[in-house]
Amino acid sequence: MKLLVILVIALAIIAIVQLSKVYEFTRALRKSKEEEISPADNKLQANLMLVWMFVFFIGTIWLYIRYGHYLPEPASEHGKDVDWLMSLNLWMITVMFFIMNSMLFIVSWKFYYRKDRKARFFAHDNRLEMIWTLIPGITMAFIIVFGLITWNKITGPASADAITVELYSKQFDWTARYPGDNGEFGASSYNLISSDNALGIITKDKIASKIEEIDAEIEKVKASLEENKKLATMPESYVETLQDKIYRLERHKQRILDLGESKLPSGKSNWETGGDDRIAKGEIHLPVGKEIEFIFRSQDVIHSAYMPHFRAQMNTVPGLPTRFKMTPTITTKEMREKLGDDEFNYVLLCNKICGAAHFNMQIDVVVESPEDYEAWLKKQKTFIAQETAPAASPATADTTATPAAGAPIAAATN
Repeated sequence: MKLLVILVIALAIIAIVQLSKVYEFTRALRKSKEEEISPADNKLQANLMLVWMFVFFIGTIWLYIRYGHYLPEPASEHGKDVDWLMSLNLWMITVMFFIMNSMLFIVSWKFYYRKDRKARFFAHDNRLEMIWTLIPGITMAFIIVFGLITWNKITGPASADAITVELYSKQFDWTARYPGDNGEFGASSYNLISSDNALGIITKDKIASKIEEIDAEIEKVKASLEENKKLATMPESYVETLQDKIYRLERHKQRILDLGESKLPSGKSNWETGGDDRIAKGEIHLPVGKEIEFIFRSQDVIHSAYMPHFRAQMNTVPGLPTRFKMTPTITTKEMREKLGDDEFNYVLLCNKICGAAHFNMQIDVVVESPEDYEAWLKKQKTFIAQETAPAASPATADTTATPAAGAPIAAATN
């Protein structure tokens, strides 16, 4: 069978070559040059241009019918506005597509080259300039205004009873944080990020353990410095390096202590509110019909939180919290029924190429009734389990090696 296919292809190539030779021979008999186009050829090409216009338009309409509805029903309140704005853009582009291509094809068909007709040349026309400047300008202004209105709905201030969810991104993972029973997020700081505190949440015991860790490191460097001074064999530059390391550790320790001294807007200390925050991984749950305010953070590179079914996307930027709000309108169960897919789940994706495992950076989003949401939330572990023994308060932590808040840091090296 393969041999037969090869033979057919070979014969087709030979036939094409022979036909081209016949064409060249007939051209030679007519004593015409290759670059000369006959009036009959011009007319044929013009008519084919008109035929192709109809084929092209029919194919475009079929593609619209076949693939026009490329997204499922929006599952958020603002999603309807986003889809309306997208549909408006597509209809405007479609209308211009048919108008401009019709003009191109019809002009090519009607004004094909003839020896008895000469084209009129003009370099400039103010009316044409005004038409193709004003119409696109007004259209773009209209789209931008409606786009900004929709954008402001997504990024405007959340209502007082909105549920706040923090989404923390890092290669290649999403972690969600919900407020605890006190209804308030605990503060966080990159200074406290560790293997057992990926979000850097500020709590009493985390500050105390971090201070203990830094003190141990300072003592280790001081011991190395004293040993080198006794040996008197190390260059002065290495001694200065160790002294600089002690200075930087002292500064870092002071920053950690300052975290416990600052206050939240509620008047509580930073470390008083974070212990009961609830952490969720693998999936997040949202109550239907409730406004949700998302706060996004990133530990390493720029990621992008993308929830396609909710028509929502926001970059997550290291060192710069970003946010948007939305109100889910269709539960996961209802969407499964609409799509006829019992395994469907809403999904949160990373929409920035953030590294080798970028494709795997996604979690499920479950939209359910407020009662089911509350039941799920109560099952999630709090950030800090009940302590068996009270941890030292940052205010009473040993600060003999650290200057008091507000004192010059330089004193730490004395």
